[in-house]
Amino acid sequence: MTETVIETQQLSKEFVRDDFHVVALKEVDLTVHRGEFVALMGPSGSGKSTLLHLIAAMDRPTDGKIFVLGQDLRSLSDREMAHWRNQHIGFIFQSFNLIPVMTALENVELPLKLTNLKKRERVEHATTALNLVGLGDRLSHLPRQLSGGQEQRVAIARAIATDPTILVADEPTGDLDKVSAEEVLNLMDRLNRELNKTILMVTHDPRAAERARSVRHLEKGELA
Repeated sequence: MTETVIETQQLSKEFVRDDFHVVALKEVDLTVHRGEFVALMGPSGSGKSTLLHLIAAMDRPTDGKIFVLGQDLRSLSDREMAHWRNQHIGFIFQSFNLIPVMTALENVELPLKLTNLKKRERVEHATTALNLVGLGDRLSHLPRQLSGGQEQRVAIARAIATDPTILVADEPTGDLDKVSAEEVLNLMDRLNRELNKTILMVTHDPRAAERARSVRHLEKGELA
């Protein structure tokens, strides 16, 4: 039996500000097994990114249960949640989120500074990650010296540098041209198949969703 790494039960999220009330997620039941590559699709405002943020311990649900890698995320304090997130989750964002004054190597090393690794070990890990994404010859380049596709590959190297169990990707090809998007999707496919990384990817792009092993659809906060 394949191990369940993500399980939500009746998971709901509401946003309330003054008289403004939005139900972003409504009683979502989702199960993801180790090594799956899942695409989350749906129109804008359907709750895709909200669900991703809850699974990645970046936000808290209003109601329901959420277990990731056997951990009840609702039982963690903010400090515990941040520590757990850094240990187990790798993030890939649409806008790359690289530090412009840092080299590719320094950007990838950044999350490793929250670990107990020494400087030499951090550099080794970061170099290995950049080699894995095909950028071993771009270690000293700044983000502005790289193409969009290369910047996203640096962001992916940063996400995998800590060897997380789960990768969450929010529109990872949204800012890329067709060729660069294909390169990034090929890389994510390799991470899934060769390194058995569990991947959850939010996307509007049907071509990107085709690379996933399964596709889940959200509509007005409900899982179809």
